[in-house]
Amino acid sequence: MNQEIEILLVEDNISDAELTIRILKKNRLANKLLHLKDGEEALNFLFAQGKYSKRKVENTPKIILLDLKMPKVTGIEVLERLKSDERTKTIPVAILTSSKEHPDMEKCYRLGANSYVVKPVEFEQFVKAVTEMGLYWLIRNEPL
Repeated sequence: MNQEIEILLVEDNISDAELTIRILKKNRLANKLLHLKDGEEALNFLFAQGKYSKRKVENTPKIILLDLKMPKVTGIEVLERLKSDERTKTIPVAILTSSKEHPDMEKCYRLGANSYVVKPVEFEQFVKAVTEMGLYWLIRNEPL
């Protein structure tokens, strides 16, 4: 499978995004990473629309790290659209969010999320969580 990117990080909080990227780079897991700042841009990228219209939809990332609380289009709306389309429904989606709300978690899993990780507040725990996610999804997991 020819991939343009391996990790699609969809995160509106710049500090969280920069920290996540720094952690993945430190572990040599961010060579082919794209950071998008909202759900609308993520959908445009994944479905090759707008400024991404020349991209091949078939070139899917190995993993999407998706925040839930974002402007324009929420993470739940992105997840719902991805999992309802034949071209994108098998892309693993790991929710990486500050929401500990049970209804959010339940809805994400019902829609087909592959993982739900609450962002740890403590720096060391955040580093550990992102490192473990990156290693699992990029090294250990066997994609379809």
